[in-house]
Amino acid sequence: MNTYMTRLIKSSSSCFVYFFIVSMTYEKELAAAKKAVSLAVRLSQEVQKSLLQSDVRSKTDKSPVTAADYGSQAVISHVLKRELHPEPLYLVAEENAEDLKKDGAEEFLESITKLVNNALAFDDSYANSSLSMEDVRKAIDHGRSQGGSSGRHWILDPVDGTRGFVKGEEYAVALALLVEGKVVLGVMACPKLENHKSASSGKVGRLFFATEGEGANVQSLEGDSHPPEKVQVSNIENPEEATFVESSHKPIPIHSSIAKKLGIKAPPLRIHSQVKYAALARGDAEIYLRFTLKGYRENIWNHAAGAIITTEAGGVVCDADGNPLDFSKGKHLEHKTGIVVSTEKLMPRLLKAIRESMEEERLSL
Repeated sequence: MNTYMTRLIKSSSSCFVYFFIVSMTYEKELAAAKKAVSLAVRLSQEVQKSLLQSDVRSKTDKSPVTAADYGSQAVISHVLKRELHPEPLYLVAEENAEDLKKDGAEEFLESITKLVNNALAFDDSYANSSLSMEDVRKAIDHGRSQGGSSGRHWILDPVDGTRGFVKGEEYAVALALLVEGKVVLGVMACPKLENHKSASSGKVGRLFFATEGEGANVQSLEGDSHPPEKVQVSNIENPEEATFVESSHKPIPIHSSIAKKLGIKAPPLRIHSQVKYAALARGDAEIYLRFTLKGYRENIWNHAAGAIITTEAGGVVCDADGNPLDFSKGKHLEHKTGIVVSTEKLMPRLLKAIRESMEEERLSL
């Protein structure tokens, strides 16, 4: 917040004026984030259309990575830096350019650079500013911030759900803004989002966005000609009627135990990436459970954008003890166990079922 805005807040006794000023604080950042994500998702869609298995590479941790991961990160880094100039850009992101500096990577980097320039050309203000391979590599490597509890840090997952992406399934491009350790803004593109409560809707690309205290919104990925609409979590009160979602990997036994205690009979929806948060935010589902193997550390870019969008839609995001997620500790979440997302109406009974299931699991060991 600049000095003028701070003085105005201090000098005004009007709550309305204070609220108006605070709500205006992130307008520039939100506009930049929406532009960056919208351009990046164009790149990822183009890659997904023609992706071959031979185009999928492995990082040092054996997880898959594609030209879309690198290209999306380059686009978002470049757009944020230019749109928010002269503010410094601190970006916490999943990818880095180390593998693109190795022998034999030049052809791959060249293809990424072409994708980046093609995507940027969709915006008239970028149409005449072609990036070189070195520009693209530097843009990717801008994502080396460590985050933390002070300053401003953008948090990016350029293609969240790469395993689904390479299969032609759903994925997300997710961007959030962390200010003094708190997520205050999130933008998430879901190009293949299904409406699981409507048999006729098919898969339609959606752009979700939220700013702290302003609610959550969604609009078509087709652009500003489709005005945004407010989204709200489900109002279902009976947990037996709830739909729960989990990751598209192998089933987690404790999830089934929790669902059984709540009386949920329907099988879970298995969805890749932060698209699960989008499903809850617009009322397609009521519960998202994420219990992982002991020792696994959650990356903040896998949850930041989705968490604020769901929270602003009226949902609750916490760990298995009911504590809010803490994004201020660096690149990883510091939480005891489990990530739990639901509605305010269902959360008390959900946490009770979780406690009981965790105790039963402990006693069975």
